[in-house]
Amino acid sequence: MTASPYDVLDPEIAIFVRRMIADASAHPPREQLTPPEARRVAEIVRQPWTEGGPVMASREDHMIPTRHGPVRIRFHRPEGLAAPAPALIYIHGGGFVLFSLDTHDRLMREYAARARMVVIGIDYSLAPEARFPQAPQEVVDVVRAIHARAAEFGLDPDRIALGGDSAGGNLTVSACLTFRDAGEAPIAAMVLNYGGFSMDLVSPSVLRWGGGNYLLTTHMMLWFLMNYVSDPEQRFDPRLRVLDADLTGLPPAWMVITECDPLYDENLEMRDRLAAAGVAVGAKVYPGTVHSFLEAVSVAKVAGAALDDTALWLKHTLRLN
Repeated sequence: MTASPYDVLDPEIAIFVRRMIADASAHPPREQLTPPEARRVAEIVRQPWTEGGPVMASREDHMIPTRHGPVRIRFHRPEGLAAPAPALIYIHGGGFVLFSLDTHDRLMREYAARARMVVIGIDYSLAPEARFPQAPQEVVDVVRAIHARAAEFGLDPDRIALGGDSAGGNLTVSACLTFRDAGEAPIAAMVLNYGGFSMDLVSPSVLRWGGGNYLLTTHMMLWFLMNYVSDPEQRFDPRLRVLDADLTGLPPAWMVITECDPLYDENLEMRDRLAAAGVAVGAKVYPGTVHSFLEAVSVAKVAGAALDDTALWLKHTLRLN
């Protein structure tokens, strides 16, 4: 019997991957679409995975002024949470080009319910309409505003975490580097879910896992990068290639690392560089998982386990009740 590429995956994650690939195959390849068309397709393909999950006491949108104009944020508040509440500000992935508050709505609600904290999504501007460094600048401005207005929003300013997946992990580290350099400390912890930290397409994990069977592909990574930067040399900017930045003085970090992921190698390297820089870092590799696997929580126990691990780490790090 011929081996399947899915044999290396957790069986429930394999279900997720098959469904995602089948749903995406009903649409033209991404490289044949404009970024706005690709976003529309991505919303359709991701929509089934946002359904269900925890019910919040409230969901509110607010507009936050930034140097690039207003940016929308979305609050998810679980039942029975008293103010001032701890918060996780969450930055969705999508290669700086795709996805939205809607594609990651269930993921944010899962964190809110499991960690018992407010979760706030940032609807940062996407490329190529907004190229680097607009997105990291918007994130910095939004975090500063949320921290400054913590009392107004019912938040504890000393217990605010910042996190995200994929591109969102990159933006998390980039923002915290900016705060450190400015002598500010609005963020008490970082959550880094299978982040893109190096912008490097040359690694064993890119070669092994980027061929098309495990959701994130090498070509997709190149498409994202070329839509995001105005000049290929920008990929070496330490606000983007955060793996090479001076990482000293950053907040404690928790890293969710996927085994079958083109970004696997750079996540291990980021873990090691954070530790070498004296940052308190916890990390766990989830066997048989793929990039974006947290969105599979409705079908995969390993996704729920990873969410619970993060919630437990946040409770310990932020000293939550």
